[in-house]
Amino acid sequence: MDFRELDRLDRRDMLRGAAIVGAGAALMQPIPLWAQSGSMADIRKAAEAGKAASIQRIRDWIALPSIAAENRNMVEGAAFMAGLARDAGFNNVEIVPTDGHPGVFGTIDVGAPRTLGIYFMYDVKQFDPAEWSSPPLEGKMVERPGFGQAIMGRGAVNQKGPEATFLAALHAIRAAGRKLPVNIVLVCEGEEEIGSPHFRQIATKPNILAALKKCEGIFIPFASQGKTGNVTVNLGSKGIIELELVASGEKWGRGPKGDVHSSLKAMVDSPAWRLVQALQTLVTPDGNRPAIEGWFENVRPLTDREKTLIREAAKAGDEAAQKQALGITHWIDNLSYDDALIRLAQEPTVNIEGLVAGYTGPGGKTILPGRAVAKLDLRLVPNQTRAEAEKKLRVHLDKHGFPDVEVKVSGGYDPTEVAEDSRLVRSELATYRSLGVATSVNPRMAGSWPGATFTAPPVSIPAAHFGIGHGSGAHAPDEYYLIDSTNPKVAGLVDATMGFAEFLYVLAAIK
Repeated sequence: MDFRELDRLDRRDMLRGAAIVGAGAALMQPIPLWAQSGSMADIRKAAEAGKAASIQRIRDWIALPSIAAENRNMVEGAAFMAGLARDAGFNNVEIVPTDGHPGVFGTIDVGAPRTLGIYFMYDVKQFDPAEWSSPPLEGKMVERPGFGQAIMGRGAVNQKGPEATFLAALHAIRAAGRKLPVNIVLVCEGEEEIGSPHFRQIATKPNILAALKKCEGIFIPFASQGKTGNVTVNLGSKGIIELELVASGEKWGRGPKGDVHSSLKAMVDSPAWRLVQALQTLVTPDGNRPAIEGWFENVRPLTDREKTLIREAAKAGDEAAQKQALGITHWIDNLSYDDALIRLAQEPTVNIEGLVAGYTGPGGKTILPGRAVAKLDLRLVPNQTRAEAEKKLRVHLDKHGFPDVEVKVSGGYDPTEVAEDSRLVRSELATYRSLGVATSVNPRMAGSWPGATFTAPPVSIPAAHFGIGHGSGAHAPDEYYLIDSTNPKVAGLVDATMGFAEFLYVLAAIK
């Protein structure tokens, strides 16, 4: 639908008739009128008036890439984030030191009965400008067929565009002369792209922990729409461990300590083959299932309800389009689409991100490398934990005769789960319904974010994703975030801003 149509609908009839529907089950609950007639129209006018400033906010943020893996602009990135928070109305904004890169914290207290947490990240992934069709730090406007005009740049959709859009909602509500319906707690980090190794230090700092524990829940802004406009509400995310496995002649006590001529292979051991042999023990021969001892002993299988949710969502999916986008012709083990989606949610994984050893340039160099490195990510599902998985990996390598292969963990966190009947999820579903956005409920997204920092003790609050709008290319070249939509089913910047505003008022009102 055209999102502007909402301004011409009767708010009382629409909200009181809202139902929370989750793919096969309906949790019916009326929602009281949240504001006087015309309030949302006033906020929209303010959002439209502030659109140019909102675009510039995203463009300025893209121009300052904070890359934790390279220790690039981390101090500057935290300072910029703090400035964004202050401009949006957050008080008591502080830059929070950690043993790694700093975080940012702030609050808005309007004396409301309810408080909402919001999680931001100010860091982005690395990039190679040669791979981009538009300079990755310029934030140029480009045409995306089927969607409209988008801003292109590193961090555009992951996560600066959606985060800046949430801030735009706060600016619009204030510019419209309206009072926020909820108090807001902002917690931000600069290490999400390296596995959030120090984020717990931020979340459990006494004043921050006290603020978080008052929250109904916390969410990360999310550009959730594809061409159909449909949104998937995820009831959790997989955990992750990012690490390197390193085989070297120095640690092994065999093979060279440095690179030597390849002709010597007939009489000298190879650390690179040593690493390959170690990697082969981690998975089944086809590479499709982890083979680390005890890896599945705490894995919680999906319930029948969760499998039903996935099968229902699959009916609305476009299998052919997804295969085309991924550049594949078959799902793993030749599974059907819905069975592949069930496996996607249910299975932990051992994935090789990259392999590095010796010479990889043009032509050959005929060397025998003295060191080989594999970059891995391990995706975890409930009820696995990061600590358990790290221990089992080390025990496995030792048992199989690879005590010399080093395990260097750079970051990670446990899986996240949120209850389907939590006020946070019910508010999300109610908001999407009031906006006319079709939804499905997914038990668990395959991607990861540090939501477990919030859902686990000592914070212990629900955590989820929320948002409308569109973007693509996270971690890849030509990353973009939609600004002016030509697709009537997909929100552009102003409509996405209004979606966040709507969510705040629904959360304040829902029982």
